Amino acid sequence: MMNRICIIGVGLIGGSFAAGLKKSNQVNTIVGYGRNEANLIKAQELMVIDEYSLDISEALKDVDLVLIATPVNSFKAILEMIKPYITEQVIVTDVGSTKASVINIAKQVFGHMPKNFIPAHPIAGKEQSGVEAAQADLFNNKRVIITPEDNSNALSVSAVSALWQSVGAKVEIMDADKHDDLLAMTSHLPHMLAFSLMDYLMSSNPDACHYAAGGFKDFSRIASSDAVMWRDICINNPDQIIKHIEGYQESLSSIAHLIKNNQPEELEKLFSDAKSARDNWLKN
Repeated sequence: MMNRICIIGVGLIGGSFAAGLKKSNQVNTIVGYGRNEANLIKAQELMVIDEYSLDISEALKDVDLVLIATPVNSFKAILEMIKPYITEQVIVTDVGSTKASVINIAKQVFGHMPKNFIPAHPIAGKEQSGVEAAQADLFNNKRVIITPEDNSNALSVSAVSALWQSVGAKVEIMDADKHDDLLAMTSHLPHMLAFSLMDYLMSSNPDACHYAAGGFKDFSRIASSDAVMWRDICINNPDQIIKHIEGYQESLSSIAHLIKNNQPEELEKLFSDAKSARDNWLKN
């Protein structure tokens, strides 16, 4: 159990982490920090945080851990801001969707990777954003990937793991590059497809959505996700995202080729194999 933690960026993920910790009684005091006081007041009213400050030196006073839950492109400014107030006894962690870029930013700011900075990424979320969408059970039975460096403090890694487990998450340790490749395929690529589908429909025929059924609604749901966050993910994981977009384009081209050349048996086999793969995944 920790006495005091600070969450920088009390939105969906940061707020849900705070709510989960309060529900499991793992922290005595949770303080929020951000630039939007109205949002922090709302978080306090919702009892997601106990208190807040617009002064970073006050927000970080006597904390055991700092969680950075803002878009990745803000990390450099945030790390520079908190650097004067962080000792080696204070654990720093994050929830960024890219990990190699976060590690590189930390090295730029500190001149090395601080042993008390433990990068992490919860694979959970909703298309809604903001503290109003926060929920204490958001991470229940969801994976959280922690990507420590070789010099990471083992006790800090254990502490971060324990906090995530206390909110119901399944923790896994992974190399940062492997994380970025896997997430580019399973999370970043699907979001690119949803965003691009909506862009294609709006540019081709804006009225088409009026004739869309439930399948289209399900597929396009994640296009309602936060635009700033996904902009930053693209900028911070470009090589992996582009690699998988190009790989997916090859798969689409193969389907187009089968349709164009009237090959129903091959199409049926491709669709059947894809259906079996998804059905088996859902059973696990």
